[in-house]
Amino acid sequence: MSESLYETLGVSKGASSDEIKKAYRKLARKYHPDINKDPGAEDKFKEINAAYEILSDEKKRAQYDQYGDNMFGGQNFHDFARGSADMGDLNDIVKNIFSGGFGGGFEGFEGFGGGGFGFGGAGFGFGGADLDVNAKISIPFDVAVTGGEHKINFNGESIKIKIPSGIEGGEKLRIKGKGKSAGGQTGDLILAISVEPSDEYERVGDDLYKDVEIPLKTMLFGGKINVHTYKKDVTIKIAENSKTGTKIRLKGYGVQNRKSGIYGDLYLKARVKLPNISELDEGLVKELKEKLPE
Repeated sequence: MSESLYETLGVSKGASSDEIKKAYRKLARKYHPDINKDPGAEDKFKEINAAYEILSDEKKRAQYDQYGDNMFGGQNFHDFARGSADMGDLNDIVKNIFSGGFGGGFEGFEGFGGGGFGFGGAGFGFGGADLDVNAKISIPFDVAVTGGEHKINFNGESIKIKIPSGIEGGEKLRIKGKGKSAGGQTGDLILAISVEPSDEYERVGDDLYKDVEIPLKTMLFGGKINVHTYKKDVTIKIAENSKTGTKIRLKGYGVQNRKSGIYGDLYLKARVKLPNISELDEGLVKELKEKLPE
């Protein structure tokens, strides 16, 4: 049996859980797209994550050790991963392979891309039956960032689903056992996710951008302001003579990448908050009119 999964992480077949975790973390740091800009680094990163998805789980690892590359249509894991039509769904593909069960001696299993899988449309139905149901949902921006429970109504039923933190529009969630039923089997509900826009934040990958109004006095003479973030409220220092449009970076205050666990950054875009003239002292207003440069 090929040990392609172990080779992907650079460990031996008898490696301990700690050795596997250590090897994964080392490779994940090396190939993370935010760090490694080489062509192919992102696909390699996804391949590493998918391999770890299997070897870090005792049941999945035992299945792989028993059935080997037959689980990937006879291909070694590297070729299977690289040949996947959409590397973005590689972890979902792997999860569904190992959650489908192989107790029936691979009946109806024709390999990835064959009629036995039908991923994306027919679902992972080993008997060829199409029991999965596809639907679209829209979730609030805050829920996409922080994760949490979200209620949906489907076919007259109220369903609580768990949204993972950091999910992006275009990703899919699989809800077990909420699809169609036939022959004693029930398919899954596959939800295509869209994310509602935010009035406060803009998201670019794992980074967040937010406009912050800063009083004119603080912009001119410096000082401190309090800012609310998804992690916690923070106090930041504003330098004197700051200009509108100045970007302030809060490292690690962005969105947590749900595959790597690494947080993006929050960028604050400074905007001056001008005082209301009617609320200023008359003497000050007069002096400003006379002495402010044009």
